[in-house]
Amino acid sequence: MKPTASPASNELKQAVVQLYEDYAEVIDDLDIDTWPEFFTDDCKYVVTSRENYDAGLPHGTIYCEGIGMVRDRARATRDCTVYEPRHLRHFIHGVRVTAVDGELIRAKGTFLVIESVSDKEPCLHMVGTYIDTIVQGADGLKFKERFCVYDNYRIYNSLVFPV
Repeated sequence: MKPTASPASNELKQAVVQLYEDYAEVIDDLDIDTWPEFFTDDCKYVVTSRENYDAGLPHGTIYCEGIGMVRDRARATRDCTVYEPRHLRHFIHGVRVTAVDGELIRAKGTFLVIESVSDKEPCLHMVGTYIDTIVQGADGLKFKERFCVYDNYRIYNSLVFPV
């Protein structure tokens, strides 16, 4: 049974679009220490293939449950992981609020991520859909659940930074 949801105001829709844009800017600017601030303490962050998501399979190429795992991912990316220097550019389109149910906001939007690695030509890194549950907190909107569902058949290089 589908929950009863109220329509989203234009102000809420704009706030969600701003959340998506701010999130992308932090990653594109390689500000990995700020990335965890977009999530609630009890969050879930998953990067998974369309095939796995559609089949309801729990596997994620990146899987973080709780803010501690998100912070660990950020720390590992910054301090531990050895990878070739790279830059990402996120292009986000079609952000929309799909439901508002009490304090929960359901939203989705499409993304395209271009990756530039060292002296190589920029390439398509990932394309897919964000499927989110967002809550309004004292610090503004935060992701309670963020599923980054990619449509690519595979990831050609490596997945270092958040999507």
